[in-house]
Amino acid sequence: MSLLSYSLDQLPLLPKSHAHYGVIGDPVDHSLSPFIHNPGFQDLGIDAHYSRIHLKPEELARGIERLIEHQFLGWNCTIPHKEQMVSLCHQLDESAQNFKAVNTVRVEEGKTIGYNTDGLGWLRAIREEFRVDVSDLRIMILGIGGAGRALAIQSAFENCERLVLVNRTVEKAILLQKEIDHLLRQGRAWKESLPINSIPFDLPLIQKELQNVDLLVNCTSAGLNSDEESLIPSELFHKNLLVYDTIYKPAQTKLLQAAHKAGAKTANGLSMLLHQGALAFEIWTGRTAPLELMRKSLFEQIH
Repeated sequence: MSLLSYSLDQLPLLPKSHAHYGVIGDPVDHSLSPFIHNPGFQDLGIDAHYSRIHLKPEELARGIERLIEHQFLGWNCTIPHKEQMVSLCHQLDESAQNFKAVNTVRVEEGKTIGYNTDGLGWLRAIREEFRVDVSDLRIMILGIGGAGRALAIQSAFENCERLVLVNRTVEKAILLQKEIDHLLRQGRAWKESLPINSIPFDLPLIQKELQNVDLLVNCTSAGLNSDEESLIPSELFHKNLLVYDTIYKPAQTKLLQAAHKAGAKTANGLSMLLHQGALAFEIWTGRTAPLELMRKSLFEQIH
């Protein structure tokens, strides 16, 4: 019987009777991705199994070789492997090139092809949760690490109305702003320029910017610990604001609680997890993901 979790040394325990997919990360035991993909494989009659694979950063290169040896046809990457995976792929899809991060790998004749489904998955999640398109919104991104970088670039490619990048190290936000400007000038979107402002994590500055923002997206890890206070106090939010937290566990972070108290519409990252996972499933199988079945299985793990 296939397990859900394996370490590098446990890979020989994998059943050899079917193809394998999985998620690699450190840590990885919290991942809900098996509850998206395994029901999908079963529903479509695909003889494959999706597992969690715990790989430490120093094990990544060796671990990838072992995954291919053990009939893995693809895998997802989570923290902290998304950026390092870029240099370990034989080929990169345009999405991975733009975001400089890989969250999905497909194996083809022993060669690894890297993709990034975070941006498109997030777009579908925003449309589903709030019934709006990113192109119509003024957006603030909190934290421009792996996920924040992807969502900021995706927002620009979708021709959002305005973009505010917030990062504790503001110099990193400024560098990303320059990179987005360069991508736009290369013709990656309909517009050649976009109003972008980069600011440090300073509450008075954030409060000022929020008056001209429609959607706030938290891409920091703040909120994973339920004992933490909200990054932004309730009085800084306004009732017309949409607030999306990429964290999905806990389902109601302190940030979402504070936003809800102010009358803002809120949503957590479970919908993004679902949609980026469904996109990965389609990259691997070439078949339409059974989205509603996947949604039901995923939400059963939270509620």
